[in-house]
Amino acid sequence: MMKAANTLKADVVVIGGGPAGMSAAVAAREAGAEEVVIIERESRLSGILQQCIHNGFGLHKFREELTGPEYGLRYEEMVKKLDIIVMTETMAVDITPGRVVTAVSKERGYFSIDAGAVVLAMGCREKSRGALSIPGTRPSGVFTAGTAQKLVNIKGYMPGKRIVILGSGDIGLIMARRMTLEGAEVKAVCEIMEDSGGLTRNIVQCLRDFDIPLMLRHTVVKIHGNKRVEGVTVARVDENLKPIPGTQEYIECDTLMLSVGLIPENELSKKAGVEIDPKTRGPVVDENRQTKVPGIFACGNVVKVHELVDFVSDEGETAGRAAALFSQGKSLSVSESHKNSNSHKSAVSVPREQKKGVKHLQGSGGNTVICTICPMGCKITVDKNMNVSGNTCSRGEKYAIQEVTAPKRTLTTTMYAEGGTMVPVRTDSPVPREKLFDCMEEINSKTLILPIRSGDIIIENIEGTGANVVAAGSFL
Repeated sequence: MMKAANTLKADVVVIGGGPAGMSAAVAAREAGAEEVVIIERESRLSGILQQCIHNGFGLHKFREELTGPEYGLRYEEMVKKLDIIVMTETMAVDITPGRVVTAVSKERGYFSIDAGAVVLAMGCREKSRGALSIPGTRPSGVFTAGTAQKLVNIKGYMPGKRIVILGSGDIGLIMARRMTLEGAEVKAVCEIMEDSGGLTRNIVQCLRDFDIPLMLRHTVVKIHGNKRVEGVTVARVDENLKPIPGTQEYIECDTLMLSVGLIPENELSKKAGVEIDPKTRGPVVDENRQTKVPGIFACGNVVKVHELVDFVSDEGETAGRAAALFSQGKSLSVSESHKNSNSHKSAVSVPREQKKGVKHLQGSGGNTVICTICPMGCKITVDKNMNVSGNTCSRGEKYAIQEVTAPKRTLTTTMYAEGGTMVPVRTDSPVPREKLFDCMEEINSKTLILPIRSGDIIIENIEGTGANVVAAGSFL
């Protein structure tokens, strides 16, 4: 593709304004790149984080538990503070091996940027029904879990009332809880493997809290309905993941949500001549996150799908820092690429949240608790005399006793604002689990008036729980 007539120059161009892109841009600027540009196709930064209103973000990066919008806002503020150029509602359509980025937007029209270095941070997309080859008709009511999440959390629409979810990854589990809190009935979550792919905290807090069945070694073998989904047939699978004859079960529902995996988004990478790894389906990169095309770097879910956004940000920092050095003509050593000049970067000693597995939870009763205070995810046992074992800190002991005697949860949801905007909100402290639906009813009865800033108190002492409902995003 030829250069557009309108050609700009920049030290580092970042494609994608999600967590990987923002952290890359911040790191590049702090590493000495003077002109850093983020190209983002949506109307604002943060990417998928805007619709991920649940908590659990930032435990590694910021040592606190944030919602997705709150985590994104931290980086948006860094981007603004560092005077990074942000081009929203702008689509990158081509990248050459010579690092010329061509883009189009309503404001600028068709233009190109000659970049000293380019960082690919386009994220990933969901696998759709077409990737599964499920027999049956093609009625409305079949959604990917991410699309359903956007409809509920951003648009304020309910995709259905009686839900079956295929796939027990974290998005599927989180949507099971979200739909339940909004009044839908989640009939079952089906998982073709013998164990869930989601974090144990999500299995506990999204399924067990609401008595939602998790059908392991099961898959959907047929979709029923003409204009609208009327039900699905599920069946148990054998060791080869093939449906076992005679195990079919019909489940009446009006919606099927698919949470069956993510694919790195690499159409632009291929245009730039970047080599793609057939296993990860993302670019082949070195320790600096540089691809085999000099000066083109890649990070985050465009390289491979990560479990936690904190690790996406870490990878973005590595790529952004290295891109800045490349644009300045400096060498990229391992020590340089991993050098930490950011006070907000977490220590590498914090381990991932451990996946204890569904099997370890089944049949354990109320005396086995998976601690969610920190990413360790300790499996803690509490006996009838309230003796605790398995915890690695005193906070875990306190959490386990509370979980057995009087469990509490942080409530995250959205509120309507005048004009149709959906504002993410959360309780500033956990509320009794049995009060969740009462709190939802009070929240849904109110309408917000904009502007509003993240952290503003919206409802004080909701339902007498002692917790306040606060805004988890800024809408000015």
